[in-house]
Amino acid sequence: MQNHRKLFRCIAGLLLLMILCVGLLILNIICGSISISFQDFFQLIIKQEVNETVRGIVMEIRFPRAVAAMILGGALALSGYLLQTFFHNPIAGPFVLGISSGAKMMVAVVMIFLLGKSIRVSSFVLILAAFAGAIISMLFVLLMSKRVQGMSMLVISGVMIGYICSAITDFMVTFAQDADIVNLHNWSRGSFSGMSWSNVCVMTVVVLAASFAVFMLSKPIGAYQLGENYAENMGVNVRCLRILLILLSSVLSGCVVAYAGPISFVGIAVPHLMKAYMGTAKPIWMIPASFLGGSAFCLACDLIARMAFAPTELSISTVTAIFGAPVVLWVMQNRRRGKG
Repeated sequence: MQNHRKLFRCIAGLLLLMILCVGLLILNIICGSISISFQDFFQLIIKQEVNETVRGIVMEIRFPRAVAAMILGGALALSGYLLQTFFHNPIAGPFVLGISSGAKMMVAVVMIFLLGKSIRVSSFVLILAAFAGAIISMLFVLLMSKRVQGMSMLVISGVMIGYICSAITDFMVTFAQDADIVNLHNWSRGSFSGMSWSNVCVMTVVVLAASFAVFMLSKPIGAYQLGENYAENMGVNVRCLRILLILLSSVLSGCVVAYAGPISFVGIAVPHLMKAYMGTAKPIWMIPASFLGGSAFCLACDLIARMAFAPTELSISTVTAIFGAPVVLWVMQNRRRGKG
C-alpha cells in the first residue's frame, strides 16, 4: 500500500509540474509591457486571423524567449543534479563550482576573437566553446577535490575558479575594440532576451539529447548514490559513469551559458526543492522532476525579471539568486543539524 502511495505521489507530482510549466509558459507570453489577451493568444495558436503587431510580439519575441527559458532552466537544474550526484555534495552546482564561469570565459574568447575579425558566430560554435570552458573548469574542480577535504573547501575552490574565470572575461571585454562586444555585458549578467526560433531549435536538440542520455542512466546513477563499492558490486562501471556524468553536466550547463549567460543558484536549489516535493531521491523520478522544476523556476523568475520594474528589466541571475540562495542556506542548515 505504501509503495502504491509513493508511486501515485510521484506520478501526480510530475503531472502537476507539467501543468505548472504550461501555465507559466502562457503567462510569459501574454504578460508584458503590452498586454495580450488570452483570447488573442488562443486565436493565434489555432491559426485564426489576429493583429499583425500581436503576432509579431508573440511569435518573434515572447514565445521563443519563454520556450528558451523552459528548455535552459530544465538543463541547468538537471546539470546541478548530476554534479550533486557526482560529488555526493548537496551544494554542488555549475555556478558555485565555477563551471558556468569557465563556460562564459570561453564563449567570450570566441565571440571577441571572431567578431573582432568580422566573422559571424554560429550557435554550434558557441555551444562547443561553452562546453570546452565547462570541461576545463570541471577538471580544475576535480583536481582540487582530490587535494582538499570537506564540502566547504570544495565550494571555496569552485568559487575561486569562478572568480578567476570571471576576471579574465572582464579583462578581455574591457579592452575589446569591436562595438558588438558591448552585447557581451548584458549577456554576461544572464538573460533570456533576444532568443530566436533557430536558437530554440538548436538548444532543444542538444538539451533533449543530453537529458535523454541522463534518463537512460537512471539505474546506474541510483546505484552510484548508494556508494561506489555498492555500484561496482551491482555491475556498474563506475569510472565510465563518472566520465558520462562530467560530460553530460558540462554539455547541459555549457548550452545554458552559450545562449543565456551564467545563471546562478538554479542548479543548486531546484534539485533539493524537487527532492522535498517528490518525497523521493530515486533518479528515475528526480531526473524528470529536476528538469520540469528547473523549467518552471526559470519561467517564473523570467516573468518577475520582466514585470517587477517594467519597462526596466532585471538580470535573470538577480531574481534566481533572491529565490535560490535561501534554499541553499536551508540545505546547509539541515546538513549541519544532521551532523549535530
